Amino acid sequence: MGFFKDLFKKASRAVSSFDESENEDIVYDREGIDFHDQQQRTRYIAECLEQIAEGSREMDMLKGEYEKVTSYLKDMEEIEALPDAQRAEVNSVARKLLSYENDIEKFRTRKSPLTDEQFASLRRRENEIEGGLASIRENERMAVLIKKDLKRLDGERKAVAFRKSELKDSMENLRGMAVIFTAAAAGLMVILAVMQFAFDMNVYIGYFLCIATAAVAITVVCVRYIDADKELGRASGNMGKLIQLQNTVKIRYVNNRNLLSYLYIKYECKNGQELEQLWGMYKQEAEDRRQFNENTAGLHQAKEDLIRLLARYHVTSPARWIDQLAALLDKREMVELRHGLILRRQALREQIDYNETRARSAKDEITGVAKAYPMYAEEILEMTEKFDPENEL
Repeated sequence: MGFFKDLFKKASRAVSSFDESENEDIVYDREGIDFHDQQQRTRYIAECLEQIAEGSREMDMLKGEYEKVTSYLKDMEEIEALPDAQRAEVNSVARKLLSYENDIEKFRTRKSPLTDEQFASLRRRENEIEGGLASIRENERMAVLIKKDLKRLDGERKAVAFRKSELKDSMENLRGMAVIFTAAAAGLMVILAVMQFAFDMNVYIGYFLCIATAAVAITVVCVRYIDADKELGRASGNMGKLIQLQNTVKIRYVNNRNLLSYLYIKYECKNGQELEQLWGMYKQEAEDRRQFNENTAGLHQAKEDLIRLLARYHVTSPARWIDQLAALLDKREMVELRHGLILRRQALREQIDYNETRARSAKDEITGVAKAYPMYAEEILEMTEKFDPENEL
């Protein structure tokens, strides 16, 4: 069929250059075709029949599209002819539908502060988080107080230790003073004895003053030593109590820290502040998703309302207007839409006319061949009657 393919390529080029404004017929060129050769004749007629079938298929498709565009234009006329009250009702539903679409689009294009994993984790613990957050806050507050207690107890313990050291030094000094006073009194007594026995001096008053002075000094030292020893005992007792209290507070601190660590792991956070932020973001995200679901349901209902309303006003294809809300609400958009549809219909009409001419020319060509070669007319008629476009494709 290479020869006939070349022939019909020439025919296609002729068709592509066809000037529909002048309404000229497509002319087939038979030059070089030997119609007395059965193979060439059969292929030529088959190609003409295929042109008829292809033109018919194209027209069926184009006419269906043409009817849709025409129906769309008629729907526009029906909508624009609506009374003000009915048009206002249509516009009200259209605006509601457009609002739902905008809200849904905003939700889909927004950036969520939570990942899907974080949202799912928080949702699983939704009923526990309020209590968990309160527990974390309380234990974090207690941790601060316990640390303050530990710091205070450590300061008191250091103060008591310092006081014990001072008391021990003081007692050591007092013991030294007692020895010094005793030694001084003994030395003075020896001097007085020498003065009495060697020089025959009257030193009884000296003995009295020395003994009295030594007794007073040693008494003062002893009293102060006893007071220091008692205070040292009390300090040692306080130190023991402080150590016991500090140990108790340390245990509380460890328990508090372990509990906080568990709560942080359980609620997947670093501290109460982070959990509070996550919880706030979760509540906002949950509200946004709830609103999205409501908007989705509202969108579906608004679509049904618009379709039902337009159908009531004799619009044949109301569902198509779901995607043309801007045209319903803006006259300029409606004008542009109508202009585009008119251009589409004109283009479809031209294509339909072209395919009708194409099919008619192919039929005329077959008739012309039959007339030019009457001896093959019966054979050509039989081919046209048996031709099945579906099997030829």
